[in-house]
Formats: sequence, structure tokens, C-alpha cells
Amino acid sequence: SDAAAVLGVSPFATARDLYYDKLKVVSYEDGESNWVAKEVGHLLEDLVAEIFHVKTGFEIYQVKKMFYHPTYTYMLADVDYFIRLPNGKTAILEIKTTNYNAKDHWWCDGREIVPVNYEIQGRHYMCVMNVDEVYYCCLYGNSEDEVIIRHIERDLDYEAELIALEGNFWNNHVQAQIPPPYTEDGDLIIESARRHFGPADENASVSELSVSLSSSLVRYTELQAEKSELNREIKRVENEMKRLQGRIVAEMGRSCTATANSGGASYTITYKPVLKPSIDKEGLIRLRAQHPDIYEDYVT
Repeated sequence: SDAAAVLGVSPFATARDLYYDKLKVVSYEDGESNWVAKEVGHLLEDLVAEIFHVKTGFEIYQVKKMFYHPTYTYMLADVDYFIRLPNGKTAILEIKTTNYNAKDHWWCDGREIVPVNYEIQGRHYMCVMNVDEVYYCCLYGNSEDEVIIRHIERDLDYEAELIALEGNFWNNHVQAQIPPPYTEDGDLIIESARRHFGPADENASVSELSVSLSSSLVRYTELQAEKSELNREIKRVENEMKRLQGRIVAEMGRSCTATANSGGASYTITYKPVLKPSIDKEGLIRLRAQHPDIYEDYVT
């Protein structure tokens, strides 16, 4: 999974996170927020592998060792399972688990795909192990029919680029102890910075931006102005929609369903009331005044 971070497409970590992790500066493994998902994946690994065996009839086996590339020894592989194919060749089996809502990541425009971070992981393994095929089996439900099985074959051109990019990361950044640049999505970069620097300090000295970032501020302010103009148009459209909605709601009264015909088309309007408990600002003030111990325990 490190390979996806090196290529800047990991949904979990930046290349800078991986750099800090390899140098033992700070780990990017988050032991709190997603520990349940990781534990579920670990506990279900053998079950998902058995489902794959039942579905395909392929013989599977494990080799519990860490492998490394004979030439590029920094390229490691910890393979979930191996497959003994009917033609006598060996393939790799990667076990994945996900939730029902995330299963759509295995399709794109109705076409079966492998999520890009998993594809990179598989291609990295094919390179290290010198095998030509990787299968994936992803469980997203609680029955043997709620699994996704995918298959990819080796691509030597892709592999050559992968070797070059991983070599650049290892030799020119980790070994040279030069942090790689941030190129990922903004939210991932911000989370990475929080992990590395810790909480902000109002007493910290003023920092001076690099020349490249200083020039980027011009583009940032241009985008700010563009966003403001778009927001004004969005606000105008929303206000008109809200006015029309208000007239419809007023005519519906207490009804949760209405019908209408216009221009040869029939419309049905439905509204599902949602009732949920909450505490408003005044309630919080009373809670703090009358039950300060409870307030301190639960309010953040």
C-alpha cells in the first residue's frame, strides 16, 4: 500500500507521510479513527480467501514471509495469498473488505475496475514476485454472494514507471533525507501537516513562505474572487428556488404528499418529516447552570 502513497494517489496518506514514517519521524498509521475497519479486515481475511476458493475453484495457499525485489531491494511484498492456477502458473490473491456503501468504488461508469490504490499495490507485487496475474476478492456484505472478484494482468510499461517513481522516492528522498513535495488533495495535505507538526501554537514565530508559494498566492486570490462571483449566482438561484418551495409548502399545508400537472407532465411532491432530539443554545446555557458536572463531562 506504500506504493500508492509514493504515486500520490493514496486516499489515506501523502508521500510526505510515508517519508516521515520510513525515517521514524512520525507514523501515519491512525490507530484510533479506523481501528475497527482494520481489525475486521484482518479477522475476515481467511474467510474471504475461502469464499474466493469456493467461487473460483482455484487452489490457494499462503507463504508467510516478506519478499523483496532481487534488484531493487527496497521494493518489498507482503502477499496475502498465492493461487495455483490450472495451467500450473502462480498468481497473487489480494483480500479486501469494505462496507456496502463503498462497493461502488469497484465500478466506474458501469465498468468493472480495481480502485487505483489497490491496482498499484497489485502491480507492485507482480513486479517484486515476477508473476503475471493478480486477483482481488473484496467482501462488502455478510454472505458469499456479496463479494467482488477482479483480475488484472501484468503491464511491463506501467511497471517500469512504477520502479522509476519508487526508486526516486527511496533514493532521492528517504536515503537523501529530503522531504518529497506535497502534490495531493488539500484535505490530505492538511491532515498530514497536523500529524507532523501537532496543534497550532499562537505563540509560535511568524513563518515566511517560500518564493514558489508566495507566487501561488496571486492565483489563490484570483480563485477567491471567482468563487465569490459563483457564490453570488448560486445564492440568487437558491433564493428563487426557496421562494417557489415556500409557495408550494404553503399550499400543501400539513399534507406530506401533493400532485400536480403542468405542460403535459405529472409531478408528485413528497415530504418525509424527520424528528430528532437536539439541544439548542438556550438549552445548553440551562444545562451548564443547573448541571455543571454533566455539562463538563459531555460538552466539547
